[in-house]
Amino acid sequence: MSQSLHPTEMTPRQIVAELDKYVIGQQEAKRSVAIALRNRWRRQQVPPGMREEILPKNITMIGPTGVGKTEIARRMAKLAGAPFIKVEASKFTEVGYVGRDVESIIRDLAEIGVAMVRKEHTAQVRERARLAAEDRLLEILVPSVNPAPQGEGPSATREKFRSKLRAGELDSRQVEIEVAERAGGPMLELLPLPGLESMDLSMKDMLSNLMPKRHKKRRVQVPEALDLLEQEEADKLIDMDEVSRTAIRHVEQNGIVFLDEIDKIAGRGNTTGPDISREGVQRDILPIVEGSTVNTKYGPVRTDHILFIAAGAFHVAKPSDLIPELQGRFPIRVELKPLTKQDLIRILTEPRNALITQYQELLRTEGVEVTFTPAAIEELAEIATQVNSQGENIGARRLHTVLERTVEEVSYEAPEMRGQAIQITPEYIRKQLSSILQDQDLSRFIL
Repeated sequence: MSQSLHPTEMTPRQIVAELDKYVIGQQEAKRSVAIALRNRWRRQQVPPGMREEILPKNITMIGPTGVGKTEIARRMAKLAGAPFIKVEASKFTEVGYVGRDVESIIRDLAEIGVAMVRKEHTAQVRERARLAAEDRLLEILVPSVNPAPQGEGPSATREKFRSKLRAGELDSRQVEIEVAERAGGPMLELLPLPGLESMDLSMKDMLSNLMPKRHKKRRVQVPEALDLLEQEEADKLIDMDEVSRTAIRHVEQNGIVFLDEIDKIAGRGNTTGPDISREGVQRDILPIVEGSTVNTKYGPVRTDHILFIAAGAFHVAKPSDLIPELQGRFPIRVELKPLTKQDLIRILTEPRNALITQYQELLRTEGVEVTFTPAAIEELAEIATQVNSQGENIGARRLHTVLERTVEEVSYEAPEMRGQAIQITPEYIRKQLSSILQDQDLSRFIL
């Protein structure tokens, strides 16, 4: 991929190639999210009248845990620079029951969108904020050097101190600065009422605006003082109304909601007991997925063009157990395959954030070089595959447990092993895991 290519302009093939760097296999799911991402770009190119009519094609990912459902969605959102939220559908309850209402998903997404845009705006004013922060800090530092050296005016003295400040020569000094306290604090914690979270937010906001801003003095070292003052100055330079407007547009046009464990709210033909509440949650989710307006503290958010990706193992329930209206709102279904031993070998070594690379880097900080022989990597994958087949199949997550057990002793001894090189072989792995693997009950408990 060309470095100058913006993620929104990437072709589906290029998007899949980027996802391949982090997620092994699951090509069908990658193709679906790549097309969904490209369709967002296509939609922006069509005439405005038609643009409003083109709705995202929501996706249902079906597959066991640990095969890459969440990772594909998360990497896709990161690639697109889109506001992204992952929620478990099972955590929500029907309005009227104790628990979170589904509109809080969009409110949380709006918070994420605002944080993203605010970060961008902060980066744009960073130089001006840094300069203003330096000036405030020098106001505190320079009067302490009075009188100025002969022949130097106050401004020359200040510039000399500015040079020292930038060179890090004043880093060990402590200064007392006055910073604004965050509005509100513990006093504004209101008791949340089911279904009225947005009212709570508005009330907190209103009380925050009514209360005067308080300042407190803090004694900190120069680098921390500079950071705190820079943040304050950046806040003054940023137009929060513009941030909110931009964030709302960003969320409405590019937001992605990942609804995990959607199978847990699927009914199974019963009409009594908890299944009533499950169906109620589906009916509450429906308006948001269909397109509605949710009030947030930053303004109303329309959900018509937010992309929803639902995911579930569907071991007990089936996608057809969801209410028909909700099924119709997730027209694209992709099945993710269980991971094979060969997939696990690739997961250990190929991705940018490969597990083995992570452990090697962690131990390198202690001056210990750890290498894994190809046979050792195969042994780890074999053990993970066996344990998955004998107990609960948790996919690639099993590798974390097996690998952690394998390097546990080295991790513990590492500070006393500086300068040593350790080679992990199949024999070493079997030695570390022998007692667990021989005892089936212990294996199920620990691995």
